[in-house]
Amino acid sequence: MKTASIAIASLCLLAACGGKDNEVGEFKNDWVGNEIKIKSLTDPKIDGVICHLSYFDRGFWDRVGKGNWFENPSNSSISCLQTGPVTIGNIDVDKSGEEVFDQNQSLIFKQLAVRRIYDADSDSLMYVSFSRKITNGSAKMSLSTVPLYGREVTWERGKPAAD
Repeated sequence: MKTASIAIASLCLLAACGGKDNEVGEFKNDWVGNEIKIKSLTDPKIDGVICHLSYFDRGFWDRVGKGNWFENPSNSSISCLQTGPVTIGNIDVDKSGEEVFDQNQSLIFKQLAVRRIYDADSDSLMYVSFSRKITNGSAKMSLSTVPLYGREVTWERGKPAAD
């Protein structure tokens, strides 16, 4: 009985790791209950751009069968597009850009993150989804580009010059 209580409490903690406030799609991709989930993400400093992030969410039977109760895989994919006039606030325009989203993929050691980088030479925004682990980084990532050239774009602090 005590083991069942611990398992139920663990699942509740795991479910609390990721928010569902912007989940726009989900479907089961196998018979053990694993799911692909899709979130819509808005950049807090850029209006007129939306990204859709898909990621893998392990089901109960997969967790029971394989152990490792508290972690989802690092796999993700991102696609971004312009949805209207673009207004760009005070963004970091250096080569490392800035993080615009993160979500726990394990109890404490792994996060799924999205970083925005502005490429002044091509006048585009790049969004990279990736997994961050405390001990080992992950090479699994996905990139989406939103072109700004020839589009209606308002820079609140002035457009940065290309190098």
